[in-house]
This record gives sequence, structure tokens and C-alpha cells, in this order.
Amino acid sequence: MKMFRTCIIGVGFIGAAHIEALRRLGNVEIVAISDVPNAQAKADAFFIPKGYDDYKEMLDVEKPDVVHICTPNAFHYEMAMYAMERGVSVICEKPLTKTLDEAKKLADYAKKHNIVTGVNFNCRWYPQMMQAKAMIENGDVGDIYTIHGSYLQDWLYYDTDYSWRLEPEVSGESRAFADIGSHWIDMVESSTGLRVVELLADFETFHKIRKKPLKPVETYSGMALRPEDYEEKPIHTEDYCTVLFHFSNGARGNCTISQVFAGRKNQMTLDIGGSKCALHWDSEDSNELWIGHRETFNQKAAKDPSILSPLARASISYPGGHVEGFPDTFKQNFKSIYAAIEKGDTGKRISASFEDGLREMELCEAVVKSAKKGRWIKVSE
Repeated sequence: MKMFRTCIIGVGFIGAAHIEALRRLGNVEIVAISDVPNAQAKADAFFIPKGYDDYKEMLDVEKPDVVHICTPNAFHYEMAMYAMERGVSVICEKPLTKTLDEAKKLADYAKKHNIVTGVNFNCRWYPQMMQAKAMIENGDVGDIYTIHGSYLQDWLYYDTDYSWRLEPEVSGESRAFADIGSHWIDMVESSTGLRVVELLADFETFHKIRKKPLKPVETYSGMALRPEDYEEKPIHTEDYCTVLFHFSNGARGNCTISQVFAGRKNQMTLDIGGSKCALHWDSEDSNELWIGHRETFNQKAAKDPSILSPLARASISYPGGHVEGFPDTFKQNFKSIYAAIEKGDTGKRISASFEDGLREMELCEAVVKSAKKGRWIKVSE
């Protein structure tokens, strides 16, 4: 097994999750990180040898096998292209880029130069979603009639909640759908094998003005914001969206995405209605898959490698009764991508590549266009 030298760009919440997952693989040495400010202090905090303020210097000096990009969306394209031009495999957070044109250029470059790439659509790797995928592929669900679900969060519930994701110049035209709706629809297409052919989207921004802190949020720990501590910022990205979908087999679907839904910290649900049975999965109870029947008792399939399909079994590291969740999906996703990098395999695999990242950008552009125009949009339009 190859031992990889890896660098990380950006070590916020999600970068830290990448670091933890990579260390669980056993064949990845994280040699450096890049972040601003205080790169070396951040490297020291993660027990990583070197911290760089400049990601280009890091890549040129360290010459890693792989780089993980965990920065705001606006920087993905430049960083990924710089790395690929030096023959470095890239694993990027979603959405792949800020614009569809940037995503096309990255996917085309990777394909032309046979560079193995990855996008962190980690939600594919929940074991019970792999079980759903196996059941669909085996014909156990039958013809799929309907697909619906949601992704709900409350981290932007108040008008005093603020993040770079609220700023289109950094995050892109869409926020809620691009940030978390992309996970939902990627999970749908990857598990069912169906493709969205047209869609109708509705957006709403409930906090049209938000209060952006003028100091680090930690400054306000234990005290209320005062008027002089923030500035009012107009918001042009959606807090909420609902999307109707038509799928390639004639199935109908819909999803509701919200980042202002009180009490739901990070809940994704998916319901698939087929001609033989129905499936329901909830990320807050992620180790069970509900199977619905008309003619007999309903079932719940527990996460247990001894009784699940080979596909689901391959995404499980612990015996039945031992819960696996969000951090484990990162581990399984990276395990798949690094295996492909070691083999030089740029073909289709279960984990997402830049081609899949491009697909999600195409869907996101169609969602934004539909919300603006108030009509159905074909995904290829």
C-alpha cells in the first residue's frame, strides 16, 4: 500500500474533519497545512509539521501527492487548477466551484491530464444509504415512482447569525441549495441511478438584512451584541428553497432545504417510493433504514455488516450495534478516493469526482435560474 504525502488548504470546521478522517486511514501523512492568519500556530494545534500562509508556496515546496481544499467556494477553482497543473490529485469540498464555467474547466483539465480527483459528497457513504442503493440496483424496490425529502438546519436562524456563506461574491449565487441541497440531490442521483431532467425552484430570504459582527464572534461570548458591534448587510442568497424534480424514468420528486428551521441542527431525510416497497432514511437515525410494504409488516434494517448487502458492508468498519455516523462517512469517502489515486483510476467509482462536482454545479445553476424566472427549467438549458 502506498504511503501518501498530503496537504490541507483551510483548517476551519470542515478542514479539521478532513484531518481527523485522513489520520484514520493509516496510509496518509499530512505534511503541511495552509491557512491565514497564523498558519504555523494552526499547524502546531493539529500536530502537523509545517504551516504556510501561501498555499502556492506549500505546494511548490512540499510537492504532495494529494491536496485537500477546504476553503470558501470562491477560492476552489484557482487552488485546484494550480495543484493539477503540478500533477497533484485534488480532493475538494462542495460545491466544486463558485460558477459552472469554473467547474467545467476543472473537470475538463482533470480528464485531459488523467488526474484522479474527488469531491467531498460524503453523505453517499452512510451505510444505510449504501443498502438503499444496493436494494434499488437489485430490483428490490421496483420501479421508482416518487422521491422526496429535506435538509434542515438552524445555524442561520437569527438575523445576528453570520458567515461568509451569506456573501455571493465568496459563496456564489446560491447558498442553501449549493451548501446543503447539493448533498441531498447528489445522494438521490448516486443512490437511485436516476438523473434530474427538469426542475422548478422557489427561493425565499427571510432575513433580508443581517447583522455582520465587526469583531470575531468569540468576542461576544457571554454578552449581547450592541449596535456599535455590527454592521447591517443586505442578503441576496436564499435562507430556504423548495424544488420540484422530474427524473429520467418519469419519477416525480421534491425537496425542502432550509437553514432557518429551529431545532434541526443538521437533519437530512430521504423517502423513495417504488412499485415493490418504499424506503425512508433519516440522518438523525442514520443507522436504520425503514422499508415500507403494502401487503405485510414494515421493516427496519439496522446497520450490521453481517446481514446487509456487500455494497453496504464495504462502507462499514464496526460490528452491528456500534454506531457509525458523520465522521465515518468522511473516512469511507477518502478511503475510496485514495484507492483510486493509488491505482491511477480516473473511471467511474462510488465516490464523487470532479465530473460529479460539475453535475451538481449544473443542477445548482438550473435551480437558481428556475427560482429567478419562476418556471420549469431543463437541466441542460
